[in-house]
Amino acid sequence: MTLENPDFKGDTPCPSVHPADRIQQFFVRPFFLTLTIGLPFCTFKGLFGIAAIQAGTLSNPPLAAFGWLVLGWAIVDFAMNALRATGDLLHVPTPLEYCTLAEIGRFLHRPMVFLAADTLISFSIICLMLWSGWITQMTPIESALWYAATTLNLISISLVSLYNEAKRTAREEGSP
Repeated sequence: MTLENPDFKGDTPCPSVHPADRIQQFFVRPFFLTLTIGLPFCTFKGLFGIAAIQAGTLSNPPLAAFGWLVLGWAIVDFAMNALRATGDLLHVPTPLEYCTLAEIGRFLHRPMVFLAADTLISFSIICLMLWSGWITQMTPIESALWYAATTLNLISISLVSLYNEAKRTAREEGSP
């Protein structure tokens, strides 16, 4: 088992990393990315799968079957994200990507393309839930999960954007 030390790049010590750079490093850590992107996307997929199951159970069995596939996909992606976050917290490298699509992309030497496709699908799921009206049929627990996932995802995007803009402005003004 190899432990990763955030104060080292390979064998080179980096004890004098500027604190602002440590913030940037945190934003790209698997734990942060899992908490703010991966798990919310799994939640959106899972709730979409549940909604499709409920909408299709008796009236449209193929829709219910599709819902079960999406729910299974969400569960697998959730497990992959949990492994990535746990590995990061324990400083143990993990061989998995964040999601099944990115894992497929890794085998095709294009994990980021497939990760981007997963992001597009996740955002499309959000739109489908809103425009189909299925979001209004969620239970209070499902709604709370949806709100938590949305909040984590949107606030993190805002924080990272705000930090990057502050850093860019400071560089333009000559501050470190």
